[in-house]
Amino acid sequence: MIGIFDSGIGGLTVARAVMELFPHLNICYFGDTARTPYGTKSKDTVTRYAVENTRFLLDQGAKIIVVACNTASAVAVPTLRERFDVPIFEVISPAVDMALSLAKAKRIGVIGTRGTINSGIYERLIKERDPERKVFSEPCPLLVSLVEEGWLKKPETRMIVKKYLHPLKAQQIQSLILGCTHYPILKQLIARKIGKRVKIVDSSEAVSVSLKRYLDDNPRVMDGLSKGGESVFHVSDVTAQFAKTAQLILNRRVDLQHATPLEC
Repeated sequence: MIGIFDSGIGGLTVARAVMELFPHLNICYFGDTARTPYGTKSKDTVTRYAVENTRFLLDQGAKIIVVACNTASAVAVPTLRERFDVPIFEVISPAVDMALSLAKAKRIGVIGTRGTINSGIYERLIKERDPERKVFSEPCPLLVSLVEEGWLKKPETRMIVKKYLHPLKAQQIQSLILGCTHYPILKQLIARKIGKRVKIVDSSEAVSVSLKRYLDDNPRVMDGLSKGGESVFHVSDVTAQFAKTAQLILNRRVDLQHATPLEC
């Protein structure tokens, strides 16, 4: 199966995108809701969590790992690729590829957790590929908590999103990378607040396209994946709010299975 993990609920946007592209493949998702958010944690802690999460998914039968967390993608993927002999996908490089494909977007904005923004990984990767691009980054630490709490349509959320995006609007960005997989849940609100002229780059869509390209190019790997379209969802802390928001994201009832952090 394809294993996907995130610090919480945001990675379900990646799961949704993968399920839409590969409705016949089996998916195993792990949301580390007991230890969310990752964006405020140290590099060593996030890396340890990512290793534990990957090991858990492999124990469930995963043959491919998708790190559906920008913070873990920024700091932990080199360690994961060193320790585990399976294809490992992260959400940052595909989003950078998608942003750079917008040839007219010379001024690129990035929003993410403090951990992702402080890593500077988006700016570094973009500048390596195209030094002429201008990159403007803004940490948005409250958005993960607002999504996890289900505050998707609260006036407080609209106000906070507007405040976070104001510096990027002032820089007259032409595209905006959603550098956290929680943020696509707020994509419509973000799009309204940043303005119609700004192209939104959704990392959950970008990584699913990257995965499809890989499987198209590696038919033997595709042949080794179980078919049947079954999806299993594990969380390290089962909450009614997670179940409610998960159902909203996936547009279906989600049966959550508990897996403690010690098992991961």
